[in-house]
Amino acid sequence: MRDTLELTTDVLVIGGGPAATWAALKAAQAGADVVLADKGYCGTSGAAASAGTGIWYVQPDPDAREKAMASREAMGGYLADRRWMTRVLDQTYDGVDELATIGRYPFPVVDGQPLRRGVQGPEYMRRMRIMVRRAGVRILDHSPVTELLTDAAGAVAGAAGHRLQMDEPYRVRAASVVLATGGCAFLSGTLGCHVNTGDGHLMAAELGAELSGMEFSNAYAIAPESTSLTKTAYYSYASFYREDGSVLEGAGSTRGRSVIARTLLHEKVYCVLDRADAEARARMRLGQPNFFLTFDRMGIDPFTQRFPVTMLLEGTVRGTGGIHVVADDCATSVPGLYVAGDAATRELICGGFTGGGSHNAAWAISSGTWAGQGAARHAAELGPAANRRSVTGAGTAGLRPTGTAGPPGEHRDVVAAVQAEVLPYDKNLLRHADRLTPALAALHDLWRGVRAGLHGTGAEAVRTRQAAAMTVHARWMYTAALARPETRGMHKREDYPAQDPAWRHRLLIGGLDEIRTRPDEVAPVGPEEFAALGPAAGAYLRAAS
Repeated sequence: MRDTLELTTDVLVIGGGPAATWAALKAAQAGADVVLADKGYCGTSGAAASAGTGIWYVQPDPDAREKAMASREAMGGYLADRRWMTRVLDQTYDGVDELATIGRYPFPVVDGQPLRRGVQGPEYMRRMRIMVRRAGVRILDHSPVTELLTDAAGAVAGAAGHRLQMDEPYRVRAASVVLATGGCAFLSGTLGCHVNTGDGHLMAAELGAELSGMEFSNAYAIAPESTSLTKTAYYSYASFYREDGSVLEGAGSTRGRSVIARTLLHEKVYCVLDRADAEARARMRLGQPNFFLTFDRMGIDPFTQRFPVTMLLEGTVRGTGGIHVVADDCATSVPGLYVAGDAATRELICGGFTGGGSHNAAWAISSGTWAGQGAARHAAELGPAANRRSVTGAGTAGLRPTGTAGPPGEHRDVVAAVQAEVLPYDKNLLRHADRLTPALAALHDLWRGVRAGLHGTGAEAVRTRQAAAMTVHARWMYTAALARPETRGMHKREDYPAQDPAWRHRLLIGGLDEIRTRPDEVAPVGPEEFAALGPAAGAYLRAAS
């Protein structure tokens, strides 16, 4: 292993997906020197780069914007914030237009009008990498970060990690840091999410940052059995069947995934995309060609032939939980630390139910822009002396055990133990205190072992930190799930099947060894918004307040 590579910069962006590249681009445009460190290869790693996605892109028309904001509020349990939704719609509109004009993204044109409501992930991220490099950002590919660095006052002062291809440790001193490390999918095998293991959440929590919405973390995607190809939106055209060929009543992609999950506990589920007409079929193949590669290779026509499906956990990649945002520039409660994309909570625009790819894509553009600009301002305020600060590594679990280090490779056992508690449908999706309580107890026991003995150096430290991050991520999820005794959004409690107006607030959670929760009130809804939401929603919100 080589000597440690030492770098200094104004802003360090950790991650390599849309949020990270937008943050790096905007920080550089603001005049900051920027380094971007990605666990994979920036432009190809992560969920966005592996598939196409819609974008929550709405023309600046008051009626269209109102409809866009109201469309998912009830589904999200009325936890979203209209002010943040408006900000995201505005910033996304500007960002997508910048992608089209400066990035020269080839949006399709129909009847002389460009359609900017979606992108092909590979081409989108290829162009974002080009834009970032042209802005002067230094990119460290295949360079996962293992810990944040802090100064004597506890402010963030950079990060340390390992360059995998060179087997070289590195350290970046920075005035400010943007965490854009994505959510956590627990190595479930879902497409593009192998790098999404919750590392950023652990690093932020080690410095005292809180998280929000971690109970809304049980997103599962539909995929053909034995594949990683998750594109649940296309299953809105599907009919679902039991093994005996009978229709599986109530099953669906938007509503009805719990029906599929409950059935999969006992038998296979089959589907066919027979509700798509010829025009829809052509549009689907054009918009998402990789969706059909698996079927073409197996000789299956998914529009006419049944095929078995499974459900893969997407966790907080598609869920809405993440690091708590305390300011409009996506600052966290830790000085010098900013957060963007799926690493941050998306409750502000989605509430307790996933917005799917479109809302996440809009949030990545918007939060990345704000975090990059905020980090650049913070760096300018600190001045060049910031990179001369004495720094200390803040990493704990998986790096610095409190007891005797365990055997090499133990991280594999930890990951398997976490997956045993979070992947099963009857524990995570079909929630009940009788199953959540013992699962959480097992995770607490596992965490104590992780803290005491899990240890790695060099490239091995990347894997031990991933295992530690997944363990604490699961503990936050289930602690929050037990703390919310109701069904709201994607958090469905079989023992509390109703939505309780008294619980119309967000739930903040923090801590590593001892986990704590506290309520976070939702902004009140004004008279005009009551009217827009309709009488039923208005009555519900009045009861909640």
